[in-house]
Amino acid sequence: MSFQLLRNFTASSHVSFISPKIIKMPITRLSSPKRELNASVESRSPGTESVSDDCAGKLRVFVRKKRSQGAVKEVKVDVVDQKPYNLPEIEDFAYGKVNNCMHTTQVQLPLNWEKVLEGIRNMRSSEDAPVDSMGCEKAGSSLPPKERRFAVLISSLLSSQTKDNVTHGAITRLLQSNLLTAEAINDADEDTIKGLIYPVGFYSRKATNMKKIAKICLSKYDGDIPTTLEELLQLPGIGPKMAHLVMNVGWDNVQGICVDTHVHRICNRLGWVSRPGTKQKTSTPEQTRESLQLWLPKDEWVPINPLLVGFGQTICTPLRPHCDVCTIKNLCPSAFKETQRTSPKPKRKRK
Repeated sequence: MSFQLLRNFTASSHVSFISPKIIKMPITRLSSPKRELNASVESRSPGTESVSDDCAGKLRVFVRKKRSQGAVKEVKVDVVDQKPYNLPEIEDFAYGKVNNCMHTTQVQLPLNWEKVLEGIRNMRSSEDAPVDSMGCEKAGSSLPPKERRFAVLISSLLSSQTKDNVTHGAITRLLQSNLLTAEAINDADEDTIKGLIYPVGFYSRKATNMKKIAKICLSKYDGDIPTTLEELLQLPGIGPKMAHLVMNVGWDNVQGICVDTHVHRICNRLGWVSRPGTKQKTSTPEQTRESLQLWLPKDEWVPINPLLVGFGQTICTPLRPHCDVCTIKNLCPSAFKETQRTSPKPKRKRK
């Protein structure tokens, strides 16, 4: 009975049921990551980075930097995979999962760096420095290749916190005593080695490391030195600066810049290097090496060390650099900032 009344009511009142409208929700970056990705690429300011077409659909992870004047250089940056229609997993960022797709970003080049480098070359050509005749790369230059490589390795070990003339004297005494090969050092008494290398810095510890290095080179490399940077860094007392120098000189294999205290100091004074993501000075030679390698052409990686070391020994000295005779002082942001002699504080008189 009720069903019949409902049916008659519907027919008599001509009621028609209208299908509901389909309401389209606005597309957000959460609902459509692909659309958001394309929009971000189109809206990115021109000249910020160049992206290859085969990288479409990838999530680009980059840091926006303020614009500044000067030239720029492109370096490779990894691109992280993006899963379709999903936010990237946290692990993708934490562990750096990457694929073969690469794109380039831009690195700010120091202003007038080529003029500065040429000016330093001109100053170095007019005056010799200790590194020119007594540097580590000069050790054992008259020896056969195998013995010379070992001599360069030992000279690099002794050069840490030691002036070139002191290191050169120690190497000369070792050579005159026929103690500049792995076999001879391994058989020699440690006290004898200490007496020959004194007064290099930390001579006692270095004599112990010399014995250890000689034993490793004999047992693993038949008296020669390691052929890779990683193996050199495993030797006792050998750091990145020494390892890169030995690879350059011993094996003619350039894998990085040899950065010592002179190169570290001068590059910071010139404003050539900075800590990652900041404009602050680098705090270690290793940070300087990593920053310098981002923009310095590779054909300058080997000559930059003796060039700046000699410049640091003669003009851009650690204390009170000679800015008055420097020909690039107008291009140096640190000129005359460290030349003033600080007067000692007057002592208080006891009553």
